[in-house]
Amino acid sequence: MQQAILTRFRLAPMTPATQPALVNWLLVWVVLANLGFSLMYFIGGPPRVMSILVFGAAGLLVRNHSWLVRCLTFIAALAYAVILYVGSLFNLSIFSLSRSAVFMSELNAFNSLEYVLVGAFLIGLVIAACLLLRRPARISDPRAILVAAAAVATVALFDFWMGIGARGHYSRLYAEDSAFSSAVTHSQIAPASGKLERHLLIVMVEALGVPVDNPEMSRLIFSRYRAPAVQSRFEVRSGTTTYYGSTTSGEIRELCGRWGDYDALVTQRDDTCLPARLARGGAQTTAYHSFDGQFFDRDKWYPNIGFDKQLFRSELARGGAEACGGVFPGVCDRDVPRQLAAHLKAARKPQFVYWLTVNTHLPVPERNNLDTENCERVSPKLARDYPMICRQIAIWDAIDAAMVKEITAADFPPTDILLVGDHMPPYFDRKSRTQFAPDRVPWLLLKWRGE
Repeated sequence: MQQAILTRFRLAPMTPATQPALVNWLLVWVVLANLGFSLMYFIGGPPRVMSILVFGAAGLLVRNHSWLVRCLTFIAALAYAVILYVGSLFNLSIFSLSRSAVFMSELNAFNSLEYVLVGAFLIGLVIAACLLLRRPARISDPRAILVAAAAVATVALFDFWMGIGARGHYSRLYAEDSAFSSAVTHSQIAPASGKLERHLLIVMVEALGVPVDNPEMSRLIFSRYRAPAVQSRFEVRSGTTTYYGSTTSGEIRELCGRWGDYDALVTQRDDTCLPARLARGGAQTTAYHSFDGQFFDRDKWYPNIGFDKQLFRSELARGGAEACGGVFPGVCDRDVPRQLAAHLKAARKPQFVYWLTVNTHLPVPERNNLDTENCERVSPKLARDYPMICRQIAIWDAIDAAMVKEITAADFPPTDILLVGDHMPPYFDRKSRTQFAPDRVPWLLLKWRGE
């Protein structure tokens, strides 16, 4: 009796057609689906557990559908995985990514060898997957499905294990209970009364991070402001503050004194933001940005937080700033301080001026009028060990040199100045990314004290 039961319920071996179909399925939905991302393990990258599971589930869901359905599903799953990856890498929410997609025509990917190689690799990946999907990959045997699911789970667990050491360096999105912190609050540069005693200039520097255990980088950050000519005119203080999200989140942090992003500000005003409060106190408020005003709708929400006037790439170019390339081609940041100083010198009433830079957006190339060639002049050590960080620091140094030239001029008017980073530099590779604190950005206060 017992033998009869065992014989009745004994599972038959997989059919000859099932095994190659399972192998083909694994090649597409496990190997090719994760091949490009897995190569990043050697240099670093954000955790991908969710996209691995979604990729595998999608492959199982459409395993017995037509070739076209399976090919389109692979493309959709790959797009989802890339979106999650980019969002984690650059600390962008899905909302911010969807809004920025409208302006992708502004992104000049051909100025970055990294972006060109990634784009070519993804195209090749899609072609290879769709060709493989023409081979038999339909599986219905429960054991084959179980093997497929186990393979996906194994890859997801491996990814989780590989990324444990660097999890704090990715997906810096705020929670509702996150304690608020900003450079404006730490430095106490904004008057509680809302009335300025002298001009106020805030400079938000793209991707300016806090070096960690790297004395050479720490020596170079803000080094220009240690000059006696600066110290004699300004009281100099520095510190760090917490950040979440990407650039627009950093702007809301410093200009509106809260965590969040700009989405609601596109259509409604917020009179609690610093520019609006200073404008009510009698100051003229002006925003500068070295890139296009339509990017992330800054031309819409800057007025809604209190800026009377905005000057973007085209206006700054007409004012004499040269064009600088890179992934986001704008004007050269090094040319903007001259225009800021002229603005402040010509003013007849207190000014609040805000400037957002752009040239140090990653990746930083070695061309495009950025003056990043031969960055050995900044640091031979960094040029050898961290060439892209060296190029980025070279641009920060050029900005600081231009700032120091203007603020130490004899006719520069009384002005308090705050420089602050928006977010850490979101490097692709683990070696460079971990040179900066994952949760903080630096700030420097230049408090006017006269000659």
